[in-house]
Amino acid sequence: MKILGIEASTKFLCIGIYIDGLFYEYNLETAHKLSKVITISLKRILKALNLKLEDLNYFACGLGPGSFTGMRVVLSTIKGLSWSMNKPVIGISTLDILAMNVGPGSECIMPLIDAKRQLVYTSIFRNKSGTLDRIAPYMLLSKDELINKIKPDSIVFGDGLNLYKDEIGRLRKKNIKIVDKDFWYPNAGNLLKLAVDRAKKFNAIDVHNIKPIYLYPKECQIKSR
Repeated sequence: MKILGIEASTKFLCIGIYIDGLFYEYNLETAHKLSKVITISLKRILKALNLKLEDLNYFACGLGPGSFTGMRVVLSTIKGLSWSMNKPVIGISTLDILAMNVGPGSECIMPLIDAKRQLVYTSIFRNKSGTLDRIAPYMLLSKDELINKIKPDSIVFGDGLNLYKDEIGRLRKKNIKIVDKDFWYPNAGNLLKLAVDRAKKFNAIDVHNIKPIYLYPKECQIKSR
């Protein structure tokens, strides 16, 4: 089985290739240059692995929530490849990908993604024995809403911490654990691991049905006049 995965809902472009048990990943901080580097990077990676697009069985992508621009660029790329190659797509939430940065034995994992406007995207996950389970919906929260959602012994991390790190750090009675900055962003390896698991369960969808995860619904609607 061969899978191409792309995620760019944060400031990193993550491209990964899974080939019959082997994982190859590429993670690059792109800032505002995503549209200029995504195609070039993809071509270089495929060439380095002596792989053609026709060889792939699935295309996988991060669905957000996160950067609107990053989500659109990745979805456009994946949709174009999937449609032209007639291959199924596996869509995975960026929060799920990020939550994989915390290993087994964790009861309450809260990844935080900066949603701008002093808000954060988050959810709550559990990873008891290597299997990631989401136990709360995807949420867009203000500072006060987030503080109220954080349970005792939670593991909190992500670039959303830049907004409320001091406030969260004061929750001493809840024994909150803050993960190092090296684990604050998604990576291609986690995207591929989740994609492989879903591919084995035949959990892929038609390219025309894949949609990004928008938690700013009003700002994302186009109203007819």
